[in-house]
Amino acid sequence: MKRSTLATITFALLLVYADGAKENAKKNKKPKQIVPSIDCDIRAGKISLPEFMAKCPAGCQEMKQPVYGTDIYASISSVCNAALHSGVITNAGGKILVKKIAGQASYRGSFSNGIRSMSLPKWRESFIVSAGKAKKGVTYPSVLELITSKPTVVRTELIKSEQETKNIKHSGTSSDKASDQVGQKEVKAPPATTTHQTTMTPEPTTTPEPTTTTLKPTTTTTTTVLPPTTTLITTVKPRAAVHKVREAGIRRQEPAVTYRRQPGAPANPTYNRVNPSPQDRTQQAVQANPTFTRRDWYHIYQRPDWQTAPRRQTDISAVVPDTGYTWTEVGGDDTQAPRAGSEVSDTKVDTVGAWKPEVDPFDTGVGVKEQDSIPKFPEPASQGDPNCKVDIAFLMDGSWSIGKRRFKIQKEFLADISQALDVGVAGPMLGIIQFGDDPVTEFNLKSYSSSRELKPVIEKIVQKGGLSNVGKALSYTNKHFFSDASGNRGGPPNVAVVLVDGWPTDKVEEASRLARESGINIFFVTIEGPDENEKQNVVETNFVDKAVCRTNGFFSLNVPSWFALRKAVQPLVKRVCDTDRLVCSKTCLNAADIAFVIDGSSSVGTGNFRTVLQFVANITKEFEISDTDTRVGAVQYTYEQRLEFAFGQYNSKAELLNAIKRINYWSGGTSTGAAITYTSEQLFSKSKPNKRKIMIVITDGRSYDDVRAPALAVHRNGVIAYSIGIAWAAQEELEYIATDPDKEHSFFVDEFDSLYKFVPKIIHNICQEFNSQPRN
Repeated sequence: MKRSTLATITFALLLVYADGAKENAKKNKKPKQIVPSIDCDIRAGKISLPEFMAKCPAGCQEMKQPVYGTDIYASISSVCNAALHSGVITNAGGKILVKKIAGQASYRGSFSNGIRSMSLPKWRESFIVSAGKAKKGVTYPSVLELITSKPTVVRTELIKSEQETKNIKHSGTSSDKASDQVGQKEVKAPPATTTHQTTMTPEPTTTPEPTTTTLKPTTTTTTTVLPPTTTLITTVKPRAAVHKVREAGIRRQEPAVTYRRQPGAPANPTYNRVNPSPQDRTQQAVQANPTFTRRDWYHIYQRPDWQTAPRRQTDISAVVPDTGYTWTEVGGDDTQAPRAGSEVSDTKVDTVGAWKPEVDPFDTGVGVKEQDSIPKFPEPASQGDPNCKVDIAFLMDGSWSIGKRRFKIQKEFLADISQALDVGVAGPMLGIIQFGDDPVTEFNLKSYSSSRELKPVIEKIVQKGGLSNVGKALSYTNKHFFSDASGNRGGPPNVAVVLVDGWPTDKVEEASRLARESGINIFFVTIEGPDENEKQNVVETNFVDKAVCRTNGFFSLNVPSWFALRKAVQPLVKRVCDTDRLVCSKTCLNAADIAFVIDGSSSVGTGNFRTVLQFVANITKEFEISDTDTRVGAVQYTYEQRLEFAFGQYNSKAELLNAIKRINYWSGGTSTGAAITYTSEQLFSKSKPNKRKIMIVITDGRSYDDVRAPALAVHRNGVIAYSIGIAWAAQEELEYIATDPDKEHSFFVDEFDSLYKFVPKIIHNICQEFNSQPRN
């Protein structure tokens, strides 16, 4: 009985514990993070939260919203465009995490990920943007509260002292009536905001008819900008009753506002006026619209930063467009408001800026005071896109076959290209050659250094006429355009983009080959190319494949119609900027003629000779092999010499490696000097002038003949010589063979099996030496 009771109690406790665990699990379950979506134009300063998550839409890059800064951005920047600039998201959009930080003394502009950010000297608030991953244990708001772009402005005045207030008040009903006629302002503000009542003391001023009263401030004036949650309740009553006599000797001057038409602007009787009296303005408003109570123009368009000090001119021309009307204010405490009908020129005014009644000058996304503080300075000229640092020659077709209309389309296409490239000294530079019967340079690489300068110049190009001699134009480009005098920078790849209507009227193969061997990447854009019936009229069949660097489609674009040419702008820009695929560019790995001089003497042996061949193959693998890239030749020697294969005999890496593998061991003596001379005569005498000539001598012993004279001869012919010694090789002979400095070109190992260690070092030295030398 006791056991059953104990079991029952235990089971009941387990049930209670299980139910409690389920409840705790429900309570501890992490709520799902909901990420609110925002538009591309939302700025960080509009969102009241110090840290928040948001989701940006796709296509913000095309919206071109303003961004200020790099990595750290001013709060007036577009949140999504800042995320694009920093690389947090792509143009497809995505989730981001934004954290606000303190303002910076300066913000540096830059171009990154297709977004141009601008510089800013100083701003009060900043933010940083990162990938949209919530921090552990943090739940971000699912709704973002936006700060209204149009602040509510309340004029408040601080009473100097209670004694002054008592002195300026009337006793009895006259004071109460005057106060009622002025109107009362009640402000509901958050606890952190202190609201002050406004007290004005009018005094009559004797003037000719009509009589008006001006007011002089007796208290300090401030401006309070209320947050969106603040409610402003204003009761407006007729203002004619303000002009009652309260206290002699005390007056307050209200700033007089005039609207003046600039010369040449259309007349507008509604705003072409000079400060009519308050009573007159009230009557005009009632007549214009008797249904609605008149709004006080003073409070709608008055200057937001009221202060007692002399006013300074403020430029808000960037905010409000010029409509022919200027908003002016009477400056100084002693200046009285002009009488109705008086000349505006008799009144001392400070011009503030253009004013347009249909446009709200405060609706700019930032506060009114912030607009005054935004610096007005020209955007710095772009230095170009550093991710597209290339030197480009556009060869435009100026032949008569293209016609005037298509020639204009071609110019528009080139203008669009120049804008899309973001031309600058730190990015792409371009020039244009027009070809017809003969080519002519319209402008070279150093003529213009920004995209903005190029567009009007391209529009002024005049059609040359003649035939479509593309081959002649390519030869001209190779010999004259990419030179130091024309602005060729040497380091960036050289690119030639040929635009041709239909097909060339001369042959292009030989001219293209020479241009490619000089390191020029040739692109062909054919518009309305030959169809099957027209191919019989083409001077050179498959002229595109014979001209471009590779026949894989990357270097050629076929546009079916001139009217579809603009669609090729972005694809072409993307290709010419893809420097990793510009295979015709001259680099240390594709611009050399390399000759291996291999010791096949008896001391080497068959096994070690196989190791030497593997060493040769390992070096060859690192280079780009083709007739226009790096070419490799090999000589084996004993007492005699044998040419294993010449430069250009094998134009693919696979064929070349197989040829190295098939070299048969010869065996015999060691005449290194004679082998060097033989290599110079059989290989380097046939080397191309634009190729780097490199000789690598591999030997395991002392030479039977002199090596100094042959080595000196090849050095004088511009051959860069490396010497690799194994086992019994003589150190002094290795140094004679090697180009100075010896330590960078001469290597020694005790065993054949250690040869592989020098492969990276040799490749590094070849490239380092190539990059340090000037080249076109």
